[in-house]
Amino acid sequence: MKPANYPQQPSHLWEHFYQFTQIPRPSKQETAVRQYLLDLADKSGHRCQMDTEGNLVIYVPGSSGKEASPTVIIQNHLDMVTVKTTDREHNFETDPLTLQVCDGWLGADRTTLGADNGVGCAAAIALMTDPEVVHPPLELLFTVDEETGLGGALNLDASMLTGTLMLNLDTEDWHELYIGCAGGAGWQFSRSFSQEQVAREAECWQLTIRGLAGGHSGIQIHEQLGSAIKLLGEGLRGAPGLQLASIDVGVAHNVIPREGTATFVCDAGAGAALKQQLEALRERAVGYLPAADSELEMELVATRVDASLDEVDSMRLLDLIAAFPHGAQAYNLEQPADLVDISINLAILRLEQGELYLESSYRFFNEDQSLPLQHSVLALARAFDLEVTPDVGYPGWQPDFTSPLLEQGCVLHEKMFGHRPAVKAIHAGLECGILKSKKPDVDILSFGPTIRGAHSPTERLQIDTVEPFWQFLKQLLAEI
Repeated sequence: MKPANYPQQPSHLWEHFYQFTQIPRPSKQETAVRQYLLDLADKSGHRCQMDTEGNLVIYVPGSSGKEASPTVIIQNHLDMVTVKTTDREHNFETDPLTLQVCDGWLGADRTTLGADNGVGCAAAIALMTDPEVVHPPLELLFTVDEETGLGGALNLDASMLTGTLMLNLDTEDWHELYIGCAGGAGWQFSRSFSQEQVAREAECWQLTIRGLAGGHSGIQIHEQLGSAIKLLGEGLRGAPGLQLASIDVGVAHNVIPREGTATFVCDAGAGAALKQQLEALRERAVGYLPAADSELEMELVATRVDASLDEVDSMRLLDLIAAFPHGAQAYNLEQPADLVDISINLAILRLEQGELYLESSYRFFNEDQSLPLQHSVLALARAFDLEVTPDVGYPGWQPDFTSPLLEQGCVLHEKMFGHRPAVKAIHAGLECGILKSKKPDVDILSFGPTIRGAHSPTERLQIDTVEPFWQFLKQLLAEI
């Protein structure tokens, strides 16, 4: 149900975004939301084309007087990250989101909102449905499966596109224009451990970590947000006679892990001391973690365990967690201090019935600069006898400060808002790099309204940035 105080203007954009929040759209399950777009295009009489991957292009002729203007590609992705808090009952495959407006922000009830990239999609559709918009010929490109590895863009049939100008609406800071993004890749690791029966006199426990903020592993990696995997490994290290039974932490390669559990056994009588150690660790961690992680909890409760790793393999696994790199690895020497050049996210760790699975992704602007990090991780994999499956990588988008589209955007921004925008590159995997590699002649500019907490249950959209974003988009198209 739409909140009573749901934003009203611009009406077309906000209505389309609301519909997006009511249609489930996890990665690889974009059929329903794509049908929504197809129905709108059919109603408007616009031609559509879809490739074998499921990427969709809607062709919108130029408005009166703009028919012969250069064609502009408007690019967004259909899928959203699906993360919720443990106390929230929500099925992202079937349930609509429950929206909330609070203190000028639009969010969802303990789930991701999907403003990344739903608000950009809504703006693109509004260009088609709002008769007052003056625009050149448009190719509205909606890609699929962005959040789980940019699969839609990687497999896009670029022959569907003719435009040589492109506006990507997938960045998250208003009054900033983006002209570059990081590339990335990653790995999946696995190995098998033998298990043994748990001694009758041993204590069995479950450790739960919750309350961390989590977030986007690209644009928030410099914030030094707490990692549930790292803290879990640190918390278990002091348990005498530790034997790990199971671990379940993390949800996706591009999400900083915010909560998880581990079950284990330890020496009889060790539980009370371990609880004190965990409380001391929590107090230390809150002392150095950012304020967003101040709700960190570490809960230890008795459980039942039948089989576990032995002590040697358990400590070996904790050593792997401690040694595995995580976070920002290098900062840009020319851009502002918060622009990360290289980062890595230790994203997922699972241990079940002796089977270990680990997933990690890394980002870079210059892939050559990331080679030492890659070599370090692969050396760890060899040292810990891990099988390695590389994930498909994607190229970065190298900044072009001489872009005519950039200059046009800067001049217009200053005219409309009284100051030039910040021009930046982003340490996240926008699809722009992939699309540029497929269409080298395209001139790209990226911008969007302000979003905070992307890829986490605190994701929220700053309402008063949407109207100026929309006006800027409309005027830029009117002047092309």
